[in-house]
Amino acid sequence: MMATRIPLCIPSVGAKEEGAVVAALRSGWVAPAGPQLDEFESCLATVTGRSHAVAVSSGTAALHLALLVQGIGHGDRVAVSTLTFAATVNALHYVGAEPVFIDCDDTGLMDVAVLEAACADSLVTMRPIRAVMPVDLYGRPADYLRIGQIAAAYDAVVISDAAESLGASLGGEPAGSFGEVAALSFNGNKIITTSSGGAVLCSDPETAARVRYLSTQARQPVVHYEHTEVGYNYRLSNLLAALGLAQLERLEEIVAIKRSHHRAYDEALREVNGMRLLDAADGNCWMSVLIVGPESGTDAWSLSESLLRSGVETRPVFKPMHLQPVHEGCDRRYITGRAEELFQTGLALPSSTELPPEDRSQVVAEIAALIDEAVKV
Repeated sequence: MMATRIPLCIPSVGAKEEGAVVAALRSGWVAPAGPQLDEFESCLATVTGRSHAVAVSSGTAALHLALLVQGIGHGDRVAVSTLTFAATVNALHYVGAEPVFIDCDDTGLMDVAVLEAACADSLVTMRPIRAVMPVDLYGRPADYLRIGQIAAAYDAVVISDAAESLGASLGGEPAGSFGEVAALSFNGNKIITTSSGGAVLCSDPETAARVRYLSTQARQPVVHYEHTEVGYNYRLSNLLAALGLAQLERLEEIVAIKRSHHRAYDEALREVNGMRLLDAADGNCWMSVLIVGPESGTDAWSLSESLLRSGVETRPVFKPMHLQPVHEGCDRRYITGRAEELFQTGLALPSSTELPPEDRSQVVAEIAALIDEAVKV
């Protein structure tokens, strides 16, 4: 097997980021507090149309805190996208909540008709759905207008997993602005990175204060160490916030490049038999996802293996959470099969910010050649 020559998605960091981190280091603010952290949170709130942002150690921590501050706990039922990364549902288990898996529509996003059916059934069974947790898949925001209407009708809160969608928009409003609270991720492969990190977004000052309190070990405001409830060591380091600030200054540039990747792949691959890209709408195109149809003469898994032999890294669409052994026994009544179909047919293509056009063209050429060969067989 050839070593990977064209990686799936690697971070884009350079002199600006290096300078920002060195300056923070030399300032002496190396703990989870400092001017860069304060500024990073302020800028995040502005970019996402929120009043408050609290930066934390990971996107998973952000989801955990978002659930806690909305009062979601043991035995509460939460409607959650099944087509997502593990962190979304893991956070539900942290608080003892019960996932109710909701399948996706053709876009890969939470199917609002299926969600409404689940909420209606909850009235019949007298087991209410306390929260709805949509996922902005591969950078495209979910249908928050309809989701918000459905949630309000059934007295549920909306917690947005916007880990992948920073810089995207929906109806002219920025990703992260939807729901009572939203969670972002700044993992190494996200739109912007702090190496590891995340943020909780909200518009209520009391909610923001509660997030800060819980994320700093729930320490009481006294001179000595006083704790009246369990807290968490979840705050982001000031050094990593400095990295995030430098990245955030480049957000528009990064999103523009990601969208250009998607357009180029879409224009080139639509001419290849059985190939199409998952619709990105106004998403940030964090990952460009190829759908491999039966007309291609192959399947996504075989195509991925062949590309890897040529040094091109790809990755299957997320394996749905309802298929994961760890979630066996969870509510699967609202599974239609669409997420499983996308898992079998979807393939994330190389989407690095600094992916050269010639490498992108090489990916297309490799795919076209493999499909041509498969059709001839």
